[in-house]
Amino acid sequence: MSSSIIENSSAQCQSEYDPLRHVLLCPPRYMEIKDVINDVQKRYKDENINVDKALHQHNAFIQALKDQGIHTDLIEPSEKYPEQVFTRDIGFTLGSAVFISEMASEIRQGEEQELQKWMEAHEISFKQLAGHRIEGGDVIIDRDTVFVGVSSRTSKKAIRDLQLELPDFEVIPIPFNEKYLHLDCVFNVLSPTEALIFPEALDMATVQMLAERYTLIRVNEQEQFALGTNVLSIGDRKVFSQPQNHQVNKQLTARGFHVIEVDFSEIIKSGGAFRCCTMPLIRL
Repeated sequence: MSSSIIENSSAQCQSEYDPLRHVLLCPPRYMEIKDVINDVQKRYKDENINVDKALHQHNAFIQALKDQGIHTDLIEPSEKYPEQVFTRDIGFTLGSAVFISEMASEIRQGEEQELQKWMEAHEISFKQLAGHRIEGGDVIIDRDTVFVGVSSRTSKKAIRDLQLELPDFEVIPIPFNEKYLHLDCVFNVLSPTEALIFPEALDMATVQMLAERYTLIRVNEQEQFALGTNVLSIGDRKVFSQPQNHQVNKQLTARGFHVIEVDFSEIIKSGGAFRCCTMPLIRL
């Protein structure tokens, strides 16, 4: 793994649930299902994406973030990258370091360079991971612990190298059924003591390990397919979720979370929701 570093960092992230202050998104202007890379896309390939509707939903989400006092920045989309809306996958912030991923799917390769150009233009420090595949949707942080999904998109070698880069963190590999694309589609930490999970995607030993750390809020198969696990926590027990995922929202509300409902039904057709579409730069 090689690293390139730009100085003058303005990034900080220690969890998935501290108050979100600064986040990076990308409008779905050229969103399209071209190469099917997950099960959700298989369902919607023939129907494909209504770009106008996706843009409307994405704009509504950005406005809702702004209404919560969150600073939003946008990467200019390129027609070469139909999956670019999912900014979480191309980078992730751990501690005071922003890591630029290395994308596994050919359809997404090149998005990394677009993120690098944006980071350089805004003088934000980053480390560029090269030589081993790793995607941000597989990386979940909780204080000094980093859970990393093991899949064809994130290699065991990359996970070992990430541990070397982060000696102050405990990096825990999490094997899961990769047909669900990324770890954050089946597991998502909401607070120091609570997490959403679709247990059918993980082995029993992994679920038990996670159950010893968190109260696990189970997502059913139907709502997992609708990306019910892929919510976005913004701090103070506020969570963005889709109105269609009634059971997830009911469970979160019962546990004292304030659920902010935004329709993302067009964007989820490509296999990602709120967490996938947001790359946190600062959580404090």
